[in-house]
Amino acid sequence: MSGQGRGYRYVGPVGLKVAVRPGVGGRRIASAADFDGWIVEQSMAELAEPFTFVVGVDGVLGLAPRRSEHVACAGGERVLSAGEISFGREADRWTVSEVSNQSTGYCPDVTSWAEVARALDSVGLRRPSGFTHEVVFRRCPDCQEHNIVREDHFVCVFCGSDLPAAWNVDTSA
Repeated sequence: MSGQGRGYRYVGPVGLKVAVRPGVGGRRIASAADFDGWIVEQSMAELAEPFTFVVGVDGVLGLAPRRSEHVACAGGERVLSAGEISFGREADRWTVSEVSNQSTGYCPDVTSWAEVARALDSVGLRRPSGFTHEVVFRRCPDCQEHNIVREDHFVCVFCGSDLPAAWNVDTSA
């Protein structure tokens, strides 16, 4: 399987990426059996909070505890999406109850939902029709700071400059 969307490069603090250790990070969930094996290992306390997720460039879902860094969950690699995800039980079946693109390390565009949907479908998880919480990321063309756009107010919180309408966080993407 291979992803078809834009690959997002890690754009967060350099120190977090340098700390990534090979083989340590998220659990790859490529099938329903992978998910079933992973979910039974989670405690009730862990299940009460969202998990960190990434969709690798191969289209495979990666999951890690919430306090994990997305870059660690992705093994330092590019992703097709990243954010937070919660699971719930519905009629004796696990479902996705909430999912967002909230990752300040990768700042994925809301259009990355298609890749998340594809990864969740391949695992057989019932899911919402889109992100339940969308985060709009933009890089200020003047001061170069990353911003979260709130209430459609496309103005840099650092310098007051206008932010572009289109995603622009990583120009090398």
